[in-house]
Amino acid sequence: MEGPDTTPRNGHPHDQESGGTVLTAPRPAAPSPTPPARERWRRSTRMGLTVIVAVSLLEAAAFAGTYYLDTSKYVSTDNAQVDGDKVDINAPATGTVTQWNVTNGSTVHTNQVLGRITGIGAGGQAQHPIKSPGNGTVAVNNAVNGEDVNAGTELATAFNFNDIYVTARVAETDIKDVHVGQPVDISIDASPKTPVAGIVEEIQNSSAGSFSFFPGPDTDPSNPQKVDQYIPVKIEFTNTDGLTPIPGTNVTVHIHKP
Repeated sequence: MEGPDTTPRNGHPHDQESGGTVLTAPRPAAPSPTPPARERWRRSTRMGLTVIVAVSLLEAAAFAGTYYLDTSKYVSTDNAQVDGDKVDINAPATGTVTQWNVTNGSTVHTNQVLGRITGIGAGGQAQHPIKSPGNGTVAVNNAVNGEDVNAGTELATAFNFNDIYVTARVAETDIKDVHVGQPVDISIDASPKTPVAGIVEEIQNSSAGSFSFFPGPDTDPSNPQKVDQYIPVKIEFTNTDGLTPIPGTNVTVHIHKP
């Protein structure tokens, strides 16, 4: 005689039947995923960062050293430009420009007639010669034939290239270290690789103000504007290495301290 059927239902050996209810044994929970370990920096990466930091520190130290040497040896400013004695050619009367034959680069001489102004008004035939007040080379030409102008209008500007110099504006706090006769290293923006030298020829008594909107420690809070004062210094060229400096060109000067 066969005994009772003890084969688990559905073929699961752990299933048990009790009072018509199938009991299922709990299954072990799946293990939770382990987060990946933090990736460590490679040795080469750490070395690279160390080198970058070291180079940055060396560059900062070099800059600080260069700045100290420059300030201890020179009074430097880039608030400077090539200048010269201007020859302003102005309209002698109100009228129309005629017979104007001036262009940039034209050479003019004292009392040379450069054109005429035909008067406007009654008759309208009066001719006023336009004369150059001095010798020079025209750098700026503002006039054209047929143009109506007022008396005193600047028609052209010439410079005497035999007397070209640099006007440098030195901060009032540094002017005590500048004296006539000091040598000057000049860097012309248009030709920075050309070595140019000069000498301090004149220190003007007047000063020029430049507004700064960053108040200083002693500034009145009710008026935060601060005026920085600059002293014009005239520098004569002693060597241009064959270069012809053009008036109006920006330059940087390094005045040797005594």
